[in-house]
Amino acid sequence: MNIDEQLTLLGRGVEQIFSLEELKRKLSLKRPLRIKLGMDPTAPDLHLGHTVVLRKLRQFQDLGHIAILIIGDYTARIGDPTGRDTTRPVLDGDQIAANARTYLDQAGKILDMSPGKLQVRPNSRWLAQLSFADVLRLTGQITVQQMLHRENFKKRLAEEREIMVSEFMYPLMQAYDSVVIEADVELGGTDQTFNNLMGRQLMEKQGLDKQVVMVLPLLVGLDGKDKMSKSKGNAIAITEKPDEMYGKVMSIPDNLMVNYFDLLTGLPADRIRSLVDVSQTHPRDAKDILARIIVENYHDRDAANAASTEFRRRFSEGQLPTDLETKTVSEATLGIIKLIVQAGFAPSNGEARRLIQQGAVTLSGRKIEDANEQIAIEGELILQVGKRRVCRVVRG
Repeated sequence: MNIDEQLTLLGRGVEQIFSLEELKRKLSLKRPLRIKLGMDPTAPDLHLGHTVVLRKLRQFQDLGHIAILIIGDYTARIGDPTGRDTTRPVLDGDQIAANARTYLDQAGKILDMSPGKLQVRPNSRWLAQLSFADVLRLTGQITVQQMLHRENFKKRLAEEREIMVSEFMYPLMQAYDSVVIEADVELGGTDQTFNNLMGRQLMEKQGLDKQVVMVLPLLVGLDGKDKMSKSKGNAIAITEKPDEMYGKVMSIPDNLMVNYFDLLTGLPADRIRSLVDVSQTHPRDAKDILARIIVENYHDRDAANAASTEFRRRFSEGQLPTDLETKTVSEATLGIIKLIVQAGFAPSNGEARRLIQQGAVTLSGRKIEDANEQIAIEGELILQVGKRRVCRVVRG
């Protein structure tokens, strides 16, 4: 590809570039660029929202550049204050290490892990080596006023909510990562814009060629409102089983399809336009194509086809799944809330009660409306919560 073709490819799905002219200049250099992506291992699973920037990183790899994946095992000890109204709890070191291992395994589903194509750099290797004098020198290059431009800091200050000094350190630590690896480009979601631009500022202060920042939009979660997040319960993990992954994609609101096609697939723009145009493609058929592509990306084509067939059989024809799981309970009678929790369809009594109130629970085809109902376990019962969670219940 020539430079303009590369810019077209790399610019797809990108919200902002700081700056386009600098990116063009760097792409003209006669060397591979160092493309940085930082990830704090604060949870064990990656979801489709994480894959948006990982896919962009892979595009750079395919153009001959070097992906540098920063595992934020040190920054995770503070936690990114982005979008937070309160200070994050401190994570346990063992949990951070365990999460980091799973991140690498899962990132390998997207990135080219070949030697020379990827460097994995835990930032504890340099951040842990800084003396207090070193830290003071870094803080002397960033002003409090710059930090208070951050929207959530500004909000917390106005509401007289506490801001820990350690939270001011987080953007500086992330910026120092860019200095150490001499990043040419840093990728991040829109919620990382402040942190990424801090890297540009610090590199310039250190006399380095400042990194280009490419900001990508956040993937909206299954609820159609908030960004995809495991803590919000609206995420699709890339480790999910094919049937579950397919079913979740089919459940997204129709208005999210453009966002998902654009950020999660490599389909050409004109093909996406035809798929989301209801005069050309029925939304159900468009979602089927989207769900198949996503399942195939993280499993394989046979798994995607099987998941599509099973979904159609279950939901179009109203049949039970072929691999219906059986849950055995010892009690002759038990409350519906306890039954839902024992079946593993809710993590707590409170969540089970909420599901009943939402009308999401049926037992052998009968909608459960009373959260205090006692269920006699006789013969075989079919418990269904929502569209995708269903099991057979017997007494044993």
